[in-house]
Amino acid sequence: MTKAVPRAAAGTEPRLQTAPTTRPDELTAGEQELLTRFLPGYRVVLHNDDKNSMDHVVSALVKSVPSLETEEAVRIMLEAHNNGKATVVVVPKEAAELYAQRIQTFGLTATIEPA
Repeated sequence: MTKAVPRAAAGTEPRLQTAPTTRPDELTAGEQELLTRFLPGYRVVLHNDDKNSMDHVVSALVKSVPSLETEEAVRIMLEAHNNGKATVVVVPKEAAELYAQRIQTFGLTATIEPA
C-alpha cells in the first residue's frame, strides 16, 4: 500500500524560504554588545599612515566594520591622523581579528590588543 503525497494546487509554486539578510561573519550591534559581556574584549587599533587619503580610510572603515557609521569612521580616522593610532572597535578576539584583516585588505595598518 502506498501513501498519497500532497501536491501543490495547479498553477501555484511551492514557497521557498529565504536566507537571512546578514552574512554569518557580520554581527549586529546588539550581538557585539552581548558577546563583549561574556568574552574578553580586544581593541582593533588603526595606525596612521601617509600613503592613503582620508576618504579612503573612512570608506575602508565603514566597509570593514558593519556597525560603524560614516561620522564615527571620520572621528576614528582623525584621531589616528592626529595621535598616530585610534581604537576602531572593542569586540571578542575572533571578531577583532576579522575586522583587523578586513581593514588591512584596504592597505591600512590595523592591529589588535587586549582591551
